[in-house]
Amino acid sequence: MFDLIIIGAGPAGIMAAYEAKQAGLDYLVLEKGLIANTIYQYPVGLTVFSTTNELEFREGDLKPARDKPTREELLSYYVRFVLDNDLNIHTEETFLGVTAEPPALAGGFLVQTVKGSYASKNVLFAMGAMDFPRKLNVPGEDLPHVFDHFRETYPWVKKKALIVGGGNSAGEAALFLAQEGAETTLAIFRDDWENTDPKQGCIKYWVKEPLEEELKEHCLNLFFLGKVIEIREGEVELESEKGDRVVLQNDVVFVLIGADADLSILKGLGVATEDGKYGEVPVYDPETFATNVPGIYVAGHFTNQRHIKGAIDAAKVVVHQIGARLRSGKEKSTGKA
Repeated sequence: MFDLIIIGAGPAGIMAAYEAKQAGLDYLVLEKGLIANTIYQYPVGLTVFSTTNELEFREGDLKPARDKPTREELLSYYVRFVLDNDLNIHTEETFLGVTAEPPALAGGFLVQTVKGSYASKNVLFAMGAMDFPRKLNVPGEDLPHVFDHFRETYPWVKKKALIVGGGNSAGEAALFLAQEGAETTLAIFRDDWENTDPKQGCIKYWVKEPLEEELKEHCLNLFFLGKVIEIREGEVELESEKGDRVVLQNDVVFVLIGADADLSILKGLGVATEDGKYGEVPVYDPETFATNVPGIYVAGHFTNQRHIKGAIDAAKVVVHQIGARLRSGKEKSTGKA
């Protein structure tokens, strides 16, 4: 039986694995994709918003060519950290579920994947949310030219692109497409465009300022959205904030309106949930990241600490808590013997 199984090999999962190894815990990380899979899914060539101190595991380890790292620099850093520390990570092993098995496992859990089952005393949920994007729930959203991720610009040069969304991901996609020769329209709610409060999830200034330059150069069109009516082959029907219906000719649509962690497995284990900063989250102790189910912990997109630094810090706390509890149990057991 493992002391700890970690679901997800993003920054939180990698940090938890490193701390678990340092603490002498028997651990395993399960990752359905690649190491730092969420970073891998960032747009090619993206400069990451955060500064190095918000992304690195140890101060001074991440050395980008400029002030902020690119997707490729950050991805390489996380992969090298895993390799250099020989962390026990199974990639391309899709996680299927967790069941509590007290009779057979003395209060532990059985973690199931496409390749097998693993017993563990504790489980840390540290997966990202990009595989569970929010939907518009409109006709045509499942057409092949509609995407919920943006990777690169070049397939869409000299084509008509529509981006629906009001956060940084939508803003970046619109900026990249406009700069590289796509006829680009950003469909956004006026409040999202005009909001400048960085705590409200608006487009950050270092993305918005170049977007405004593209607007001045007529390389980008801005559409203040009421709602999306329907997506069809070759066109999209929108309703403006004033209620007017507009049909835009279109080759590709990017629906970039955020994502939410899948809480179904946690709920099945009896973990309570509540409304959090970004939507529904498990009920957890902000000091320990423990849920109401003993042995089940959360980090990253399963909490209100969704930025990378918060996820890394949470992983450290979780492993410290588990290590202390396991040591205490062993000491008590030894004393009785």
